[in-house]
Amino acid sequence: MELIIFAFVYLGMFLGGIPGLALDRTGVALLGGIAAVAFGALSPDEAWRAVDVSTMGLLFGLMIVSAQFRLGGFYGWVTRGVASAPGSPPRLLFVLCMVAGGLSALLANDVVCLAMAPLLVEGCARRKMNPAPFLLALACAANAGSAATLIGNPQNMLIGQRLHLSFHRYLIEAGIPSLLSLAAVWFIIARQYRSRWSWEKAPVQENMIPFDVWQTAKGAAVLIMLIAVFLFSAIPREIAALAAAGWLLLSRRMASRRMLEYVDWHLLVLFMGLFIVNHALEASGRLDSAMNALALAGVDARRPADLFIITAVLSNLVSNVPAVMLLLPAAKHPLAGSILALSSTLAGNFIIVGSIANIIVVDKARDAGVEIGWREHARTGVPVTLATLAIAALWLMMLARW
Repeated sequence: MELIIFAFVYLGMFLGGIPGLALDRTGVALLGGIAAVAFGALSPDEAWRAVDVSTMGLLFGLMIVSAQFRLGGFYGWVTRGVASAPGSPPRLLFVLCMVAGGLSALLANDVVCLAMAPLLVEGCARRKMNPAPFLLALACAANAGSAATLIGNPQNMLIGQRLHLSFHRYLIEAGIPSLLSLAAVWFIIARQYRSRWSWEKAPVQENMIPFDVWQTAKGAAVLIMLIAVFLFSAIPREIAALAAAGWLLLSRRMASRRMLEYVDWHLLVLFMGLFIVNHALEASGRLDSAMNALALAGVDARRPADLFIITAVLSNLVSNVPAVMLLLPAAKHPLAGSILALSSTLAGNFIIVGSIANIIVVDKARDAGVEIGWREHARTGVPVTLATLAIAALWLMMLARW
């Protein structure tokens, strides 16, 4: 039964839902978790204990911190500042890559893309610039930048918590390839669109939350203290993040109801469902048997090179969070955490459904009247992914030798 439930859930991850049913990936994961308990694969108590509370706490706490910045109008202020900055399109593209990558490393890539994409279209229209390269750069740079830290995206948070990785050690291991990947994103997109910068379309005024200096400063102070705790303290990251969230919720002006509206509850439910389903398969011993069979066939996820390739491929088949959850039991090498994080995140640029950040940018662009199809995305996403994965692989090889 565990294998049937697992196959059902991961087929849903691959297809983005179940044909004929109004279930998205979150619904499929939730249904799989319910089925694991209902059919006796796990007891209710075992299912509850399968959920990694530390990862869930870290995710929730950081979502509240991001909500503070969104409600303070910070993202809109930054986006319009980038779009209105003087300079040529390639220069603006470079600034966008650095800003989106830097923000994603600290405030999660999905949130950055969700807040910046519609305002980026408006800013490009005002300057009669083609928004497509800037939108593609936003998605690719957000993914590449988020790989730099253990709080840049959900899969990195999961990897850091489950493998008990040091925040500053991971930053050293992933910061350089992430920065080089941002440069590669800029170079590839700038060359592809070097003769296609102009665009004739009347700008559509986007609603923007007014910029609140006090609320933004409050969020920045909390974030700086949180990063300092991550770098220089032994306090568990989830405890620090929850304490930061609690402090921000103690506000006389920012209603807690509004802050909680910006929590990605769907992502939290997705994590819970996958924790339960994967634990049921692992407890049955079938996951170890499958990995041993693959190792006998010459594909061993416990080898660094194999893990890097398997993670990249699987991330594009079932999305990066499910892929990472499935492969975590094979993460035995000292560099396994960095391999999983870099490979799963950078591979997300390959196709639109490779990461939630891509989907968000494409959907928001469509809402604003800009169509980015599979072919146009792949024209950029494929070379960006191959280049950034090559950078990460070479860097990890150098680290392994050192």
